[in-house]
Amino acid sequence: MSDLLPLFPLPNVVLFPNVFLPLHIFEPRYREMVADAIAGDRMIGMVLLRPGVEMEPGRPPVYAVGCSGLITHVDALADGRYNIVLRGLERVRILQEDHTRSYRRAAVEPLLDTPLQADDRAAIRRYREKLEAMLTTAGDSRIVDVKIPASMGDEDLIHALAQYLDLEPLEKQALIERQSLRARAESLVELLEMKTIVARSPGRSKVAH
Repeated sequence: MSDLLPLFPLPNVVLFPNVFLPLHIFEPRYREMVADAIAGDRMIGMVLLRPGVEMEPGRPPVYAVGCSGLITHVDALADGRYNIVLRGLERVRILQEDHTRSYRRAAVEPLLDTPLQADDRAAIRRYREKLEAMLTTAGDSRIVDVKIPASMGDEDLIHALAQYLDLEPLEKQALIERQSLRARAESLVELLEMKTIVARSPGRSKVAH
């Protein structure tokens, strides 16, 4: 990774390690960011804007923990826009931002997960079984429109579900900030259990949030 990681802040997207994210790039500053990344190490950091600041001018605050990503596919359009695919690499924490370019860059540090012990791996397997059971039996497609390949590893599965399930951005941000895969899996089970209960409640609102 270069010394400064380009930052792409969005109000509703959280990227997880080893998960693919398609993006359409149209703002001039982010076109410049992608062009610079392609000419360099192809790295971009995805970070979540803090709630209520999306329309603030300048450079509104973001959460300090995000995920670096590698541009694996680029489709440069004739009018200067880009369609790209970003693959999540590792969780990172912003240390200090640099404002010398039109887009944001930051010095970051990698956030390594707490190493897994034997009991952690056993717990993760139990959480995986719970997730698979809930995704098979739950009836609300807004929550569980996800298919799980049996061959997918535990880490890839948990991160894919964290990104693709219909969770609130702040819920996903809480997941990316958890310090271990076991904690992420446990929180994901709790979130899905809560949403399943709410979805089955006779008095729940029928208005989509």
